[in-house]
Amino acid sequence: MDKETVDIENGRLDLVEAEFINIRQSTVRSLDGGHVEMHQVGAISIDGERVEVTQGAAVVMKGENLTLNQSMGVLAAGANLDLNYSLSSVSLASGNIDVDKSIVGFMAAKEISSSNSTALVMIGRNINGNVTTLLDWKSALALGAMAGGVFGLFSLFKNR
Repeated sequence: MDKETVDIENGRLDLVEAEFINIRQSTVRSLDGGHVEMHQVGAISIDGERVEVTQGAAVVMKGENLTLNQSMGVLAAGANLDLNYSLSSVSLASGNIDVDKSIVGFMAAKEISSSNSTALVMIGRNINGNVTTLLDWKSALALGAMAGGVFGLFSLFKNR
């Protein structure tokens, strides 16, 4: 499907490409557009300049400006990310990440602003706000060294 504007409700789509995309209550394999708005949509891949997902789920999301509201994603990457009441396994940004009452597994950006959120690992030049992290950089380094030692020990036993 290739148009300037796509407006879909209750559909099952394979590939959608357009400048402006507005999809509601649908499933999509791949989205590629300039301005993408999704409401209650499941997708595998989303790529756009400005992506807004509300109560949706996606595996891979890429965008210049990415906004997730009450949504889930495995990988979210872009220049600026905004997560509100959302869940993301990996969030990467070249600029800012704003997290509000969300859960993130791994988060990395130049600047991170958080409000009552939780993260497993958080890496950033400037981190502001209230956030609960499971691992800081020292404990992540220690965990990695321990895992490497255990893996090395098992590889020695494997060769015998």
